[in-house]
Amino acid sequence: MPLNRLMIYARNVEETAQFYERHFSFKAMQLPGDRIIELVAQDGGANIMLHEAAKGQRSGQSVIKLVFDVKDVEAFRVQCGKAGLKFGPIHEADGYLFANAKDPCQNSIQVSSRAFRIDC
Repeated sequence: MPLNRLMIYARNVEETAQFYERHFSFKAMQLPGDRIIELVAQDGGANIMLHEAAKGQRSGQSVIKLVFDVKDVEAFRVQCGKAGLKFGPIHEADGYLFANAKDPCQNSIQVSSRAFRIDC
């Protein structure tokens, strides 16, 4: 059974949708009357559903990190920096690179070349 959707509870659903569209090429889709914006992955990956957070819900407290596969972490980091998304330093681990950032809801996100590493 494949994992096809992840839910993010956002204070500002529109801002969060624009963030994932701009930096990760998702396409926002919302049916009339639906309170959820679904961000459709353009490469066949999992979709992200955005739902307005409850007043008592605190941002960024989940123990989950969204990891996006990119071949060239440095190039992606530079490209995002020009568009206003600042990643932390690039780290190397077991034959791949990764860098971390936060989305507008303060959820942890990461870009990683792990999926493209060549096993020895």
